[in-house]
Amino acid sequence: MRDTSRVDEQSAVAVFDNFVNGRLDKGAWTHEAHLITCWVALRDRSPAEALTFLRDAIQTHNCGISIRNSDIGGYHETLTVYYVTAVAEAASPTIEALFDVPSCGRDAALGHWSREILFGTKARLGWIEPDIAPLPWDRQFDAALAGTLR
Repeated sequence: MRDTSRVDEQSAVAVFDNFVNGRLDKGAWTHEAHLITCWVALRDRSPAEALTFLRDAIQTHNCGISIRNSDIGGYHETLTVYYVTAVAEAASPTIEALFDVPSCGRDAALGHWSREILFGTKARLGWIEPDIAPLPWDRQFDAALAGTLR
């Protein structure tokens, strides 16, 4: 899934369907696949609904491909909230356009959090505010998403 030049809406929906139905293998569960699942989930859900859906779906998918969800690996709450917000704010009409949005890049979150904070246990298990730079979108939107934390 690293060649993003050939990802259209139909192939994005196929990736999403494979993800939801447990057919997306571990090697295909890339950053791009995460963005695709988020983009498709947001097509018919509000950001808060997409976040709720993706929290459960990612953890379920991880279990199905032998990725253990724990305080040191697997599902990551702060990154999930960040990317759901980034994808929603990008409002990209196409998945190809989304791949070019700076806030959706693989390392974009590291412009807002130090590596130590972002990859620590607290950020993995719950929402942690950025420690380097504020996020580029409306903080109320951000707070609404973070308010849905378990």
